[in-house]
Amino acid sequence: MNKFFLENAVQAKKKIEELVAQGYSHDEIFIFAHSEEREDKISDALDSEQVGMAEMGFLNAMKNMFTSRGDTLRAQMQAIGLSEAEAEEGESELDKGRLLLVAKK
Repeated sequence: MNKFFLENAVQAKKKIEELVAQGYSHDEIFIFAHSEEREDKISDALDSEQVGMAEMGFLNAMKNMFTSRGDTLRAQMQAIGLSEAEAEEGESELDKGRLLLVAKK
């Protein structure tokens, strides 16, 4: 698993292109942003994945409907394989306005 902290969608697009050239499919690339709206727009524009019910499981996905965005982000990051410490670091970087891109085979 590879993770990258990026400043903007332009950097994310370049990194996704590099990962695809290395053999990753778009289904193996996840992007996180602190703002759900920003995450949706970037994921759609760059054809990357968002963590959904398949990765989270139904009960966790339902629980996240009633938790803070930070809690939800950390749970999503852990659902795709990041450790608790990595998820906390990721959420901290998202708080600063950065993007987190995770490539997982």
